[in-house]
This record gives sequence, structure tokens and C-alpha cells, in this order.
Amino acid sequence: MLSKNPGDIFVFINMKKSKPFYTSIRKHPDWLKTSLPKGASYFRLKTLVDKHGLNTVCESASCPNVGSCWSAGTLTFMILGETCTRSCQFCDVPTGSMKPPRVEEPVEIAEMISKLNLEYVVITSVDRDDLPDGGADIWAKTICHIKERNPHVKIEALIPDFKGEDFLVNKICQAQPDVIAHNIETVESLQSIVRPQCRYSWSLKVLKNISKKNIITKSNLMLGLGEKKREVVETMRHLAEINCKILSIGQYLRPSRKHLEVVEYIHPETFAEYKTIGLSLGIKHIEAGPLVRSSFRADQQAQSLLNALH
Repeated sequence: MLSKNPGDIFVFINMKKSKPFYTSIRKHPDWLKTSLPKGASYFRLKTLVDKHGLNTVCESASCPNVGSCWSAGTLTFMILGETCTRSCQFCDVPTGSMKPPRVEEPVEIAEMISKLNLEYVVITSVDRDDLPDGGADIWAKTICHIKERNPHVKIEALIPDFKGEDFLVNKICQAQPDVIAHNIETVESLQSIVRPQCRYSWSLKVLKNISKKNIITKSNLMLGLGEKKREVVETMRHLAEINCKILSIGQYLRPSRKHLEVVEYIHPETFAEYKTIGLSLGIKHIEAGPLVRSSFRADQQAQSLLNALH
């Protein structure tokens, strides 16, 4: 059955030895348009990233803000490899055979941050369910080396769920990054579809554990996957109850035809409404908009919260 969504473009595909089929490509609304990457800072970072073979989630996850963030001199490093043990249906990071962690990576990341002259850095990783500690040891060492080599740099750690194991999350807390983020990604009813190897309860448990350590906690929600308004509000309430301080809310964009389809493009006014509701529930800082991602303006988000708390 052909889509009835206005603005959809239909592509007729005729493959040898198979029946022809139609697939729809949903046209993006005007508010999702973004400019091409440009500027000296962008190309400087791009050159250094390519030269040193660094993994960044900005490129691996096809982030629409790579141009604006890199032009501003900020980027998100991805550690523990470039393939993931999980197959979340929204994510453009590939799933595949896993290589052993590189023990020299923590030192290399710390040295590269020094060369880039960054003041705020976000570190994230793929899921490493193949490792007994889920990669927690490499995580902790990376944070410690960055702090030792770059004592002025603020560090945000965007961590996996470690299957909700407190003792693994505690390893990262003990390294004392300035912010620890973990993305809940979607409402509870869609978890098994959107990220089938994860659990909503694991994510809440991780964030609750971090908040008890008096470390700034942060999470992220994608919209447009078929969630209901009451479910979004309920998720924000759950995050507020465990003292999550920062929340980013953005539009899900389909990386390829292999990924989940976009059910709805959320209007900017709706994002503004969710921001107002979330703040009223007790979340201290919310960044909401169609192109917002977890690490979007991460330095400004953290600084805004610190200013509000003081």
C-alpha cells in the first residue's frame, strides 16, 4: 500500500530476480534544513580527525550538526572502537565483529584534546557487551588521562547503560567527569522496537545512580517515532524524579532505509511546549528543537545549568 503522506516521493525499484516494489522517501519540512559545513575551524578539526584516524560520533552517527559544532571548535570523541555489539534501530553506528580495546587509546585521546586546544570535550562509546566490564576500565582511564593532561578541560561522559550494573557505572563516577550523560532515547512503550537490546529500567537505574554521586546528570529523547504526548510527559517526569538535571529533545531522522521510518515530523512549537512542561516538572535545563542532539552545544548546556545553580 502506497503512503498517503503529502509530500512523500515514491521511488520504483526493479531488482533482478525479485518483484518490483515501492519505497517512500519522506520529504523533510523546511524547519529541518541546515547549512553545509564550512569555516576555518571546521576544516581544521576535520583535517586533524582524518589525519589521526579518530572516531567521532559526529561522523559515525551522521549528526546533522557536525558543521555548526565543529565550526565552534567542539566535537564528540567515540572510544572503544567503531562497531557496536547492539543493533539499535535508529543508530547509524554499524554492528559487527568486535576488536579488542586499544590500551593506548586513553593516552592518545588525552594528547589529541591537548592538540585541539579544546575547553569542553564530550566522550562517548559504542556498547561493548563482549567485554566483562563493558569497557568501564577504558572509560575510567580515558577520563583520568584527559584530566591529567588537560586539567582546564571540562569533561562530559556520554556512557552506555552497562546493563544497569552499578559497580561498572561507579568506575566512571570515581573518575569524576564534570557531567555524565546517558540517553534514554525514547518512551518506555517503544524501547523494544527502537533499541531492542536495552531496557528502560536500566537507563533510569544508571541515571539515578549517577545523580546520587552529586554529578550532573543528563539524558536525551528522540521524537517522531510514534510516541504519544502523555508518554513524553511521563518520561520527563521519570527523569525529573531521579534528579536528571539536563535533557535534550530532538527530532529522529532516519539515517537510511535500513532504519526505522520517521512516523511524524514534530513542529518546533511542540518542542517548545515540551520544554515548558519539562521545566515545570523540575528538570533544570532543557534544550529542545528539531535539530537538537545529545551533544548539541553541550558546553553551553552545562554552563547554563551551573549558572542557574549558583
